[in-house]
Amino acid sequence: MAEEISLQRKEHDAIASNRLLGLAEELYNQFLSETIPNVNLPTRTKKNIEYSDESEVWVYGDRETERSAKTVKGAFQLLKTTHVVDFLVNNHLNQNRGSTLRELYYISENWDIAKFREQPESDRLIEDLEIISGLQREYFHMRPEEDGATMFGPVRIREETKRGNRVIHCQEDIGESGYQIPFNVENIEFLDHDADFIIAIETGGMYARLIENGFDEKYNAVLVHLKGQPARSTRRIIKRMNDELKLPVVVFTDGDPWSYRIFASVAYGAIKSAHLSEHMATPGAQFIGVQPSDIVEYELSTDKLTDKDVAALRSELTDPRFETDYWKEQINLQLEINKKAEQQAFAGKGLDFVTDTYLPNRLTELGII
Repeated sequence: MAEEISLQRKEHDAIASNRLLGLAEELYNQFLSETIPNVNLPTRTKKNIEYSDESEVWVYGDRETERSAKTVKGAFQLLKTTHVVDFLVNNHLNQNRGSTLRELYYISENWDIAKFREQPESDRLIEDLEIISGLQREYFHMRPEEDGATMFGPVRIREETKRGNRVIHCQEDIGESGYQIPFNVENIEFLDHDADFIIAIETGGMYARLIENGFDEKYNAVLVHLKGQPARSTRRIIKRMNDELKLPVVVFTDGDPWSYRIFASVAYGAIKSAHLSEHMATPGAQFIGVQPSDIVEYELSTDKLTDKDVAALRSELTDPRFETDYWKEQINLQLEINKKAEQQAFAGKGLDFVTDTYLPNRLTELGII
């Protein structure tokens, strides 16, 4: 099976190389035919983001922007694009190397007039190449600067690394900090598991609480720490476990509008990465809490909503991701009580309350246990 993973990785590299070189060839052929070089891309604005009822994720609409050498700015952008394609093919894919997004920005310092002025510019160009190629940046061996999140639970995996393949049980072979999710989760093969569901958790404190209380063992749960707004690799591994292992997903966050958006990014995709929603979003994910109704029912310790919180909640009432009777009821209740609460507020009921009472009750309501 390890050989199959290596073969898959080689296939991914070949696909990425062919698509990137295909872009370069298209620009070259435009030169030969005396056509002004150009590339069409979806307009990456909120006005061009649509909610797909069919796939239940955010996707780009039909509006497009032409990037053309007709203008000096457009010509420079295409020049930078060809430099990046050359670098990715010859340094990453052909030599089995990788770089961070930050390193790419500094590497361009050697590209004379094609160098990037700031990192957001090079980040956007990588996103452009994702859209054009239809591939995730991980296929190009591009990785984020920061480490990924962690997971803990009854799943045995095989991970392909630079130093060989490693078989890891995500409970028995790791410490209590959990298994660190790599930036490219396509290099992971799921071998077997005894899990019944996945619970994605916003905060590190609550993630540690569930591990300390043995929640993963008692309920055969895979715990995934989201680390706030989840990284792409975190959302991707959740989707893969949902699809391949047929494990239902619940999302446990703080009780505020920003945390509801964390849930939405897991379930429906994020606007910034709408071109990858179908690869990363898990539409079947369910929100387990903290609900505004929990604040009332359990008399949790709270903070008052800020003006920004109120504006965000009102915005969510018109957001298609929250266009259900459940969310309308919960958000309107929160606006009425004018309060928000953190996950750790359950500690006021005792250190075991969240794992012995709250979560089992909610999981039963959702039909998970």
